[in-house]
Amino acid sequence: MSLQSFLLSVRQGVSLVLLSDKYWDYIDTPARAEFLEGSTASGKTTTVAVKFIMNVAESDMKLHVIAGNTTGVIEKNIINADMGLLQIFPNLEYCGNGDKENKLPHIKFKTGSSTKIIYILGYDNASKWKNALGSQFGCVWVDECNTANIDFIREIFGRSEYFVGTLNPDAPTLPIYSEYINHARPIDKYKADVPEEIWKDLNGCEPIKGWVYWFFTFEDNVSMTPEKIEQKKMSYPPGTKIYKNKILGLRGKATGLVFSNFCKRHVITKEQAKAFIKREYDDKQTEWFVIYTSGLDTAYSTKSPDTIAMSFMGITNKGKLIVLDEKVYNNAALDIPIAPSDTVRNYIDFLERNRKEWGGMSKNVFIDNADQATITEFAKYKREHIDCQYIFNNAYKKVTIIDRINLQLGWMSFNDEKGREPSFYIVDTCTNYKTELETYSWLEDKDCEPEDGNDHMVNSVQYGWIPYRSRIGIENKT
Repeated sequence: MSLQSFLLSVRQGVSLVLLSDKYWDYIDTPARAEFLEGSTASGKTTTVAVKFIMNVAESDMKLHVIAGNTTGVIEKNIINADMGLLQIFPNLEYCGNGDKENKLPHIKFKTGSSTKIIYILGYDNASKWKNALGSQFGCVWVDECNTANIDFIREIFGRSEYFVGTLNPDAPTLPIYSEYINHARPIDKYKADVPEEIWKDLNGCEPIKGWVYWFFTFEDNVSMTPEKIEQKKMSYPPGTKIYKNKILGLRGKATGLVFSNFCKRHVITKEQAKAFIKREYDDKQTEWFVIYTSGLDTAYSTKSPDTIAMSFMGITNKGKLIVLDEKVYNNAALDIPIAPSDTVRNYIDFLERNRKEWGGMSKNVFIDNADQATITEFAKYKREHIDCQYIFNNAYKKVTIIDRINLQLGWMSFNDEKGREPSFYIVDTCTNYKTELETYSWLEDKDCEPEDGNDHMVNSVQYGWIPYRSRIGIENKT
C-alpha cells in the first residue's frame, strides 16, 4: 500500500469513529510540538493515536517512541484499548517482548516499502529509559506527560522531530508547564476554548513558534452522550481537586481537607447498619452483607498522638461499604504501653466481638506491613493456636495513597436530586474515624500529598477494603 493510499484509508476508517470537527482540525494542523490538556474522556488518546500514526507514516525517520508511566499502562490505555492503536490500525504488529532485532517492546509499522519501529517505553525506571535514549527519533508521544520525570522529557524532546504530550491537568507549578506546555499556543480558531485561568499561565511564558496547545472537554468527544457525561460527573465529588482536574479540565493543587465531601449523610446508626445483616428465610430482604473485612494500622510511640487503629466493616451485595466498628489505642495515653504481643490479643478480641455482633467473620484481615514486629507476633500466634481461623495478611499497598483517596471520594459522592446515594457509610459510634475524616488534610507545600497525621483509622479502613475495591460502588452490584 502506498503512503497516499494508507493516509486515505486512515481518513476513511477513522471517520467511523465520529471525530469532531475540532479533532479533525487538530489532525490537520502541522506542529513541531503539541500538548493536549483537558478533562477525562474527552477523546484525546484516540485522536492522538490517529495523528501520531499518520505522522509516523510521513516521517523519514525509522525509529519513533510512545512513552507512558509503564509499558503495561501503555498496553492497556493506548495499544489494546477500545479504539486503541491495534483496533484503529490492524496492520500494526505489536512485539510486547521485543524480537531478535529489537529487545525493547515495540510496534512494527509497514507502509509502502519501509518498516517503521515504534518503541514502547516506560518512564517509571530511569535506568531503563536512559539506556534506550541513544538515538534520534522521528515522532514521540508521551502520555500523561505531567507525571514523567522532567529529565526524561528534556532528553527525549531534544531527540524528536515531532513531539506530542497528553495529560489531564495537574499542579501548575510542575516544571513541564513552565519549560514546555505554557510556551505553546492554541490556533486562532480555538483560543476562546481555553479557560481564563489557563490563559494566565500561558501568558506568563513566551510563545514558541510551531508549539501548539489544545484544550479538550467532554463536549469535544462526540461519542460522549449526555448520559455518559452525567455519569462521569457523578464519579467525582464537586469541589474537590480531582473534580476540578478530571471534569472541568482545570489545573490545580490539592488544598484543604482530603475528604471534603464527608458530611452527616455518610453517618448512620448501628440499628440502621444491622438492617443489612442477612436474615434467613426473608424473601423481602434485597440488600445484605456479603463480605466482612478488617484492617489494622499500628504505631507504638509513647511520645506522639499516633495510634494502634482497628476497623471492622461490611460490604453489601449492592456495593455499599459500611464501617461498623473501631478500636483505637494510644500508647502516649497509657501507663503501661502496648507491645506487639498485646496488639495480637487485642485485635483477636476485637474481631471476635464483631463476629458475634454482626453475624459474620472477617476471615482475612489486613495488617500494616511496615510493622514486621507485629506481623511476626501474629505468625507466632498462628503457630501456637492451630484452631485460629483468621488469616493475617500484609496490607496491600501497591494501590497508591492518591488512588485510595480518589476511590473513596467517588464512593462518598451523592446527588439527592438525582436519587444517587453514597456507597460509603460509617456507624456513628466510630468517633475516631469520624474525627479523622473531618481533619485529614493536604500538605500545603506539596501537591497531591496528604499530611502524615490524622490518618491511622483512615489507613486501617483502607487496608480492609483495598482487596475488595472492585465490589464497592453503585456500579459494582452483584
